[in-house]
Amino acid sequence: MNGVLRVAVVGHTNTGKTSLLRTLARDVGFGEVSDSAGTTRHVEGLRLMAGGRPVVELFDTPGMEDAIALLEFVDALAAPGERLDGPERLARFLGRPEAPARFEQEAKVLRQMLASDAALYVVDARDPVLPKHRDELELLAGCARPLLPVLNFVASSEARVADWRAALARLNLHAVVSFDTVAPALDGERELFDSLATLMHAHRPALQRLIDARAQEADERRAAARRLVAELLVELAARRDRLAVESGAAAAPERVLQEAVERLRDAVRQREQDCVEALLRLYRFRPDDARASALPLTDGRWDDDLFNPETLRQMGLRLSTGVAAGAAAGVGIDLMAGGLTLGAAAALGAIAGGLWQTFGHYGERIAARLRGHRELTVDDLVLRVVALRQYRLLAALEGRGHAALAPIEVQAAEADADEVVERWREGGLPHALEKARAHPEWVDGQGDEERDAAIAAIAAALD
Repeated sequence: MNGVLRVAVVGHTNTGKTSLLRTLARDVGFGEVSDSAGTTRHVEGLRLMAGGRPVVELFDTPGMEDAIALLEFVDALAAPGERLDGPERLARFLGRPEAPARFEQEAKVLRQMLASDAALYVVDARDPVLPKHRDELELLAGCARPLLPVLNFVASSEARVADWRAALARLNLHAVVSFDTVAPALDGERELFDSLATLMHAHRPALQRLIDARAQEADERRAAARRLVAELLVELAARRDRLAVESGAAAAPERVLQEAVERLRDAVRQREQDCVEALLRLYRFRPDDARASALPLTDGRWDDDLFNPETLRQMGLRLSTGVAAGAAAGVGIDLMAGGLTLGAAAALGAIAGGLWQTFGHYGERIAARLRGHRELTVDDLVLRVVALRQYRLLAALEGRGHAALAPIEVQAAEADADEVVERWREGGLPHALEKARAHPEWVDGQGDEERDAAIAAIAAALD
């Protein structure tokens, strides 16, 4: 079947109809969502696409506010002994002057229902089952369209899911979907479209394409999100801020050090915030939809890991080609074996100059080290904190509906049973981050395949 499936979204006032469309469309800007009743006053529509083709048109409708009085009015229109089916009874009502006046909201709902192929009946599962709901369902059933009840807010402790399922079954509505628009289950969308396909068998192939397309989009979005976080971590690990030490001094003046550390803190905070905003855009949320406590940065640390395994590997390849290889290796060993005083560094000035030729940019760093320069890097603990915060943010975004009104709160948790959390908290840092320490050029996006491989490895460590 090639036609687009037209689905009306109906229900009582303030049950979350607009919220459902926001979450399905992944659009926080669709319609108006609030806790006040009767927010939607007219019909709005949107399309869900698969492969560039529209599959489903969803129509948001106003809430039904006075179903009890409307059903009584419709029943009173029938002549004695008259037998009309549901659509005929409702058509008679819609032709009456009361339809655009006293029952304006209900008339809009019923017109859209009659113009649609099917409907989703949205229920606030926290509400008790009342006579008004039964009258609503009787009126909607009169439209002779397949009706799929959707239980909203089922994650609430006040939800009456069992009561609603039992009441709907008594009305011969056995296909019921639970879909919380604020905190939807990961498979909630699939279940909704699967159930709709059961009612609309002719549209099943198109709905299956939509299910598959949405699943692929979710996988691609998840992969892109993990890459954003991985890029953040690699760039932080690779960062080196040089700090000059005055000649003859054993350490940088305290003021100079404090200023340098504060600059590093600000840079790390800003880079993390850039990542947060990129993730919110990726998941189609607004910039103010996430709130995080201030990043608990440490004071940075003096860089004493110049000769980490990756650096040594790269230096070893270059050492084998130089005539001063033996002398240079000796300097490396001395530096690793306990560091050099500035006096010893001065005595080796000639060797430091030779390293420039032998080690490329590493020679520059070693020469700077011997001449009295130091470097600030992002501490391992900070990398762990950033990784854990971003991992928790990813989990929050995956489980958040686009109708949620409260900001996402990303807080540090003292106890997590999550294997990924434990690995980042207690295990060794991924080798790719240790490797990034030896590649300051990765901060600026340079490094090509080697940098990309490191990012891919970190992304995998977040999954």
